Amino acid sequence: MSTTQPIDRSLVLRQSVERYLLTSLVSFALTVITVRLFLELTGYPQIGNANLHIAHVLWGGLLLFFGGLLPLVLANAWAYTTAAVLNGVGMGLFIDEIGKFITQTNDYFYPPAAPIIYAFFLLIVLLYLYIRRPAPLSTRRRMYQALHDLGEVLDHDLQPVEEQQMTTNLQQVIAEEPEGNPGQLAKALIKFLDNETLYLQSRPPTLSERIFRNAHFRSQLSRYSWLSERRFRHGLVVLLILSSVWVLLGMALFVVFIMKQVDVNFYFIHGIRTIDVTSLNSLRFSFIRVLLEGGLSLLQLIAGLLLFRNRQALGVRLAVLSLVMSLTTVDLLVFYLDQFSATLKVLAQFGLLLLILLYREMYVRRIEPL
Repeated sequence: MSTTQPIDRSLVLRQSVERYLLTSLVSFALTVITVRLFLELTGYPQIGNANLHIAHVLWGGLLLFFGGLLPLVLANAWAYTTAAVLNGVGMGLFIDEIGKFITQTNDYFYPPAAPIIYAFFLLIVLLYLYIRRPAPLSTRRRMYQALHDLGEVLDHDLQPVEEQQMTTNLQQVIAEEPEGNPGQLAKALIKFLDNETLYLQSRPPTLSERIFRNAHFRSQLSRYSWLSERRFRHGLVVLLILSSVWVLLGMALFVVFIMKQVDVNFYFIHGIRTIDVTSLNSLRFSFIRVLLEGGLSLLQLIAGLLLFRNRQALGVRLAVLSLVMSLTTVDLLVFYLDQFSATLKVLAQFGLLLLILLYREMYVRRIEPL
């Protein structure tokens, strides 16, 4: 007997969406860095002749087209991963030439281009963080995930952990809607999964599968005796103090040069790069940058000292605050002044932030809530 029900078109996140989005994110970042480095080392070569110039934005558009077309044509699970890579690489090739799109002179080296690219990268990071945050699964999403995993049965690649996760989702669906269509379908699927003739793939899971299937994989690192809380914390203290002292030293040198130099056409040492100040406007931006970086470096220094004094919770708070502020605000100005030479500095900050978040996950939350 059929009953009339309204059509439900509400959004449902795809299974493994975190993996696909992270794959696109990493592919995007690596593409921009690789292209800029290659062009710098090779002297910015061009493909074409006196009339034609085949810019890499064309290859980016082509990859974006195939990346969008692939999941429309193929139902295989690997098609989504391939599409994620193609979209990331294609977007990297496309946005790398944004300077040409927003200037009348088609200026590839237009200074605001670098912070625009970095800002776009940050938006994708925010989207990834929003999607991966823990949230209760709806009945429809659990069913979508179970039906997605059934494709592994057809590919003869269903692993025990996938079968267990599918069973858990189906049991939850039955508990929430025992008499509805989802519940009835879930009962039939569980009966199928309980079949002794169901083939399970015995291959060991890949590294990415282990990472994305285990939400608490980071905490497992604490089982290793060499990575004790004290060693981890002292390592973070050294990194925080060294990075902050390096920036503060550059700030002090900047002040000394300002006091002793009248002409603004000079070089001053700051951070890991020598910056050319050739105008009063760039001097103003450099002064603002030094003040912002100096203030955040003081926070990092205080955070390192707090961690050294076993004030883990407060030290982690200040360290995360300073690094997040640097990555999301100050580094936009850094990219404007230093262009893509600031990439190494940003990667170092991002790596330090990941280490601090890992330390918080492994140790601080066991002591006191943040």
